[in-house]
Amino acid sequence: MSTFLYKLGRTAYDKPWHFLISWVVILGIVGAMLGINGIHSSSEMKIAGTESQKVLDKLTEELPAASGGQASIVFTAPEGERLDTPERLAAIQKAVGGVYDKDYVINPAELAAAAGASAAAGGQEAQGNAASQAGQDAAAAGQASTGADQAGAAGGEAPPYGPLVVDGVPVIGAMIASDASVALFQFQFTEQLTSLPATVPDEVMAAVNAAQEGNTGIGVIPSESLSTMPAIGSTEAIGIAVAAVVLFITLGSVVAAGLPLLTAIFGVAISIGGAFALSKFVQMTDITPALAVMIGLAVGIDYSLFIVNRQRRMVLDEGLTAREAASRAVGTAGSAVFFAGLTVIIALCGMLVIGIQFLSTMALVAAATVFVTVLLSLTLLPALLGFVGEKICTAKAREAAKKSAKKADQGFANRWAKGTVKFRWLIIAGVIIVLGVAAIPAAKMDLGIPSGASADLDTTARQSYDAITKGFGEGFNGTLLLVAEPKDASAAITPEQLGGLVQELQKHENVSVVTPMGFNESGSMAIVSLIPKTGPTDKETKDLVHDLRDPDSSFAKAANATIGVTGFTAINIDMSAKLAEVFPLYVGIIVVLSLIILLLVFRSIIVPIKATVGFILSILATFGLTTAVYQWGWLHDVFGFDTGGPLLSFMPIMVTGILYGLAMDYQVFLVSSMRESYVHGKRGAESVVNGYEMASRVVLAAAVIMVSVFAGFIFAPDAMIRQIGFALAAGILIDAFIVRMTLVPAIMSVFGDKAWWLPRWLDRLLPNLDVEGDKLIAKLKAEGQSKAKKAV
Repeated sequence: MSTFLYKLGRTAYDKPWHFLISWVVILGIVGAMLGINGIHSSSEMKIAGTESQKVLDKLTEELPAASGGQASIVFTAPEGERLDTPERLAAIQKAVGGVYDKDYVINPAELAAAAGASAAAGGQEAQGNAASQAGQDAAAAGQASTGADQAGAAGGEAPPYGPLVVDGVPVIGAMIASDASVALFQFQFTEQLTSLPATVPDEVMAAVNAAQEGNTGIGVIPSESLSTMPAIGSTEAIGIAVAAVVLFITLGSVVAAGLPLLTAIFGVAISIGGAFALSKFVQMTDITPALAVMIGLAVGIDYSLFIVNRQRRMVLDEGLTAREAASRAVGTAGSAVFFAGLTVIIALCGMLVIGIQFLSTMALVAAATVFVTVLLSLTLLPALLGFVGEKICTAKAREAAKKSAKKADQGFANRWAKGTVKFRWLIIAGVIIVLGVAAIPAAKMDLGIPSGASADLDTTARQSYDAITKGFGEGFNGTLLLVAEPKDASAAITPEQLGGLVQELQKHENVSVVTPMGFNESGSMAIVSLIPKTGPTDKETKDLVHDLRDPDSSFAKAANATIGVTGFTAINIDMSAKLAEVFPLYVGIIVVLSLIILLLVFRSIIVPIKATVGFILSILATFGLTTAVYQWGWLHDVFGFDTGGPLLSFMPIMVTGILYGLAMDYQVFLVSSMRESYVHGKRGAESVVNGYEMASRVVLAAAVIMVSVFAGFIFAPDAMIRQIGFALAAGILIDAFIVRMTLVPAIMSVFGDKAWWLPRWLDRLLPNLDVEGDKLIAKLKAEGQSKAKKAV
């Protein structure tokens, strides 16, 4: 491996224009494809096979209108005033009418009129079906008077709201709180929200804003489904700026520091551009490119840093020419880059076995980004070094290197390594205790999808959520859609059975409003809208969903039917449960595959096991800190958010895969230096200290860079990106500084030379990948001696 990469690096160095032009052409092709196909992304995150998705798919087939996405608009009165003045009621009525006139929005009044015409032309049977359809659509649009009557009939308290009435006529889909301080308009689209054209939300908001004309003082707040917000913002640039400063300090010149940045940006441009160019054919969520940018910048800078730093050290410490040093750096550090990248790719591609489409797409785009980054580091980077030539090290740096060589054993890295070796047992115990305490909150980790309840106070999503909760109850933020089907497939649901189901549902302690929505044409399916008393992410709502699905429940018996539950809230509950179920399988797969890679790289039994155990400590502590901050709300002011909430349901899987791969990067670069020292004759603690001294500076710089890049996403507009950015930044901080740079040398010194023990039969079986470049160095020495003899 090292010999091949040495030749590749030398070729790229000698023919820089060939490689640069090739990559520019690739970027141009990606840009052309992007221009032709355009950018397509979606916020849809569904998991095929879950109960809620099965119900939604069936609804889409049987009753397409009932399966469309729902949205809401909140109208608020100025402080201390009311909405039920003639001018404000007329303005709200006008706004509602404007929304119903838009394409892709269901107008219940028009459907009812069409149903009446169909009934007059087609007889009693058509009348029943049309009336059923009309009732369904009117209820779906948000009529709540039926629910209020049912609550009274069931002996409950009447809700503190009612229908919005203008001139004695109810406005379909609109309700008003009893104190008239807030009104709620709920409506339905003909398609799922993720399938709507991008212009539809803007058109709806333009129509709704008519309520503010004429200085009515009415406030208009869209629901989260109508609020568009970029996944990433401008704060990510801070992380890149910090990375640039660290690169300059580490590499000592602007030119050398600029190469890793240029390579990383080039890689992100090709990877993200390519992903977007294919988004017309492969559905991609909004969070996918943001995640790829995050990973691409981090690994792109780090991988290039390892190679450039190795080249500079060979020039400064060994007196090699820039050409020879670049070739050897690609052959040695490039081998470590290759296997480190391969570990990250394996960890990401492990998500494919889970079988969740949006996660698979995320994983493939991120893995492709890492793959492109590795290729650029091994080809474009040495080509750029060829352009720079001997200027990679200034005269001042060469002079400073001569002076520092005399004090090599007095540096901080040397003292730190010797200290960890001396106090190894105290350090091992201390690290385990500290990370164990940090991991405690992970036991209380609650998974879900961030909602308006945990959005920042200054966002429309949070303001809409709070206004709805105040005027109508928290459950109105998470309507459930129930589908009842007879247990006998040949039978039909009767109106009496539907009525019995509605009455039984209303008796549940956590049910606020139940509204029958009618039947399909064959009568084999009845639709019911149910509004819980608790919020979408509350445990009580999850328990309610489970109660509704129980085949032996009183609800199922009342209708003699099976009950399916769907809707955004139910889908999120099922998604979280599914991801929690497959998480252990995923961890097992990536650990086994990565252990094999590490076994090949280090030719040791103990080192891969130690690396994996250290990662387990890191990931548990990471989840503990993330839970404490984003779920419990600790230090929320510091991290720029207002309210804690459930953690992103796919965050543990995504972060585990990414963090495992990146943690093994540091393991490879740090421990491969220790093995290099061992292979070249040093033994015991001496090999640990010497290897640590060689690699610690660049590993420290790489870790600071990666933490800075990820931390830049902590203040992104999207709550999901914030959580992932924090978890990755915290994870790298813990794994690089506490585990790899502190715990690893302590444990390595405990085992000494036994850390490199490998059974003879396994040693013969495993191929020698020569990651340390030992064979390469021997070959180059032999060639040098041969040339010297010929010269004599």
